[in-house]
Amino acid sequence: MAVFAAAGARTEMPGCSLCMGNQARVADGVTVFSTSTRNFNNRMGKGAQVYLGSAELAAVCAVLGKIPTLEEYRAIVTQKIDPFAADLYRYLNFDQIPNFEDEGRVIPLDEMPRIEDILGMPTASRR
Repeated sequence: MAVFAAAGARTEMPGCSLCMGNQARVADGVTVFSTSTRNFNNRMGKGAQVYLGSAELAAVCAVLGKIPTLEEYRAIVTQKIDPFAADLYRYLNFDQIPNFEDEGRVIPLDEMPRIEDILGMPTASRR
């Protein structure tokens, strides 16, 4: 993180970008690369040019300080990302995560906790 900070990069907590209040707006008229899931005019800043892409593309942009050409992207990914693919992408292999099926199971509707009970809210039947 210190390397990014020294380079002037700003990182944010993972989340749903501005719609959840996770990011401050950027300066007016700047160019931004983001791994956010949405984009529209003035979303991140007035007149900001925002480009969206993957985490891999973000890493390559950080290395180069610009959006790469296809050739630049492939070269950096081949050298700096692909050798670590087994570790980087292991959490996408849900079938290989111990107890995933138990932890990720579907809960029957009659076993679902009710929001009223969780929040301690009165319901019509308890009033």
